[in-house]
Amino acid sequence: MDEKRLTITQKIYAFLLCAIVFAMVYNGSALYLSNLAEVPSFVFRFEKYIPFIPWTIIPYMTSGLFFCFVFFLCTYKDQLKVLTQRMLFVTIIAGIGFFLFPLKFSLPKPETENIFFGYSFQFLKTFDSPFNQAPSLHIAYAFIFWSVFRNLKRGRVLIMGWLILLGISTLTTYQHHSIDIITGSILAHLSFVIFPYRKNDFLYRNFQVANIYFLSGWILILAALLLNEFSGKPWLFLLWPALMNLSIGLQYQRNNIYFLKDQNGNIPWFKKVLYAPYLLIYWVFWKFFRKNKVPAEILPGLYISSRPDAEGLKNFGNIDSLKVYDLSAEMEEISMIKEQLHYHSVPFLDIGSFETDTTKKLVADITENYKTLTENGKILIHCTMGFTRSSVIGILVMKNILSLPLDEAINTMKAINKDMVIHSYLQDFLKKI
Repeated sequence: MDEKRLTITQKIYAFLLCAIVFAMVYNGSALYLSNLAEVPSFVFRFEKYIPFIPWTIIPYMTSGLFFCFVFFLCTYKDQLKVLTQRMLFVTIIAGIGFFLFPLKFSLPKPETENIFFGYSFQFLKTFDSPFNQAPSLHIAYAFIFWSVFRNLKRGRVLIMGWLILLGISTLTTYQHHSIDIITGSILAHLSFVIFPYRKNDFLYRNFQVANIYFLSGWILILAALLLNEFSGKPWLFLLWPALMNLSIGLQYQRNNIYFLKDQNGNIPWFKKVLYAPYLLIYWVFWKFFRKNKVPAEILPGLYISSRPDAEGLKNFGNIDSLKVYDLSAEMEEISMIKEQLHYHSVPFLDIGSFETDTTKKLVADITENYKTLTENGKILIHCTMGFTRSSVIGILVMKNILSLPLDEAINTMKAINKDMVIHSYLQDFLKKI
């Protein structure tokens, strides 16, 4: 671990590299755009209702302080490396955007009577370019700052609130238009997807999935507002899946396995409405693309499969003594199982991480129930598609019951379920379990 520790020199080098690249890109693009005969602006119609709030210049100007401090809060080399990659990426891509799609801020800035605020705005007028607009580096950097500050043990809530205020201030100080904010958010989350932190560590898997949902959410918001601007209000319906994706991303970050289904396996009606596009997509994939429709027997009386339908349950004959473990977090169980059988809802987020304590408890519970099965008793472990979650738990249960080495349990499962998908981060997880 000491080899991964950082020295102050390494942090200074990373800071200087990012600062120099920022200065070159920002000042270079500002100089180029200031010499153009005409630089256009892009303003959404609703922006005329955004108020000018002079005191928000304070959080706006703290972006520079965060830029200076964030490098020195990194603890390990891989953390500093990813931070530097993200900062350089958003700076360079934003610079390309400034050159290819030049924009300037167009609303007149009201005068402020407060001497301190007035001096601050005068400082901005001197050093902050009115041209480098979309994507907003203030916004992109704020998201990246939070990816480091969120690891602090103290003051996280305060810093998060301040960064949100910083983001809002880009509008209320009349420094940026809304399109700058949205494109800055897209750019930040694109950097998170391209440069993930600890890519193969199962503990960070949920963050990687969450960033994909966040990225798609911001893209849909941009599409909705642009299409509304040029083609009419019906396109605002895209805000529904956009906000839904942002919400799902937040649930993945929190590893909220019950964000849809309750502990009885039911999805309340209001969530069915809110998450309707998400549920529809999963239903389509389950209906037409699942492979493991026929339950596979991995041990006598122990089966794994995709989410069964009424037809699939016929493979068990008499289902009165069937125990079902439902690992799906995104599809409601069929009524026939919930109402008539011994049903257990233990959801895991799709293509996400497995919580260690929950996994151990589940494997122990299935193992205990398997040892006490009656002659005609059966156990079914299923997820939605039957590729990963049911296979992972099946491997651990098989290993537990037969006292197999992990590699042998995995190979046995591969032979039984040829559609099994076990990514590298899950193999590391299985070794730790």
